[in-house]
Amino acid sequence: MAKAPANTAARRVSKKVRKNIADGIAHVHASFNNTIITITDRQGNALSWASSGGQGFKGSRKSTPFAAQVAAEVAGRAAQEQGIKNLDVEIKGPGPGRESSVRALASLGIRITSISDVTPVPHNGCRPQKRRRI
Repeated sequence: MAKAPANTAARRVSKKVRKNIADGIAHVHASFNNTIITITDRQGNALSWASSGGQGFKGSRKSTPFAAQVAAEVAGRAAQEQGIKNLDVEIKGPGPGRESSVRALASLGIRITSISDVTPVPHNGCRPQKRRRI
């Protein structure tokens, strides 16, 4: 059976629409292995995001404060192109990138209106893993 002719027309790539959103929320997820920064509008729709691993850091270098700083700068610049000027920062997790990511966002000229810790704390839920012995 003969093959159907391939569709040679190029796929249309839509250009990112610049939204003029002044206020947003920066969600910083700082684990022991990586740091992920997502910047959303007030309704929770993602405008930009970046992670330490996505910026070229691999292995144990992903979990450094410098890697979190670089990721926050990338996400912050992309959000500024969307019109973000004010951010509420919500930090989740115990990782080393907590503070440096907030400092990086502030150094871009974005006004940080509030910083809140939203790390989930169990009310004595699941049994923790056994102690790590090295």
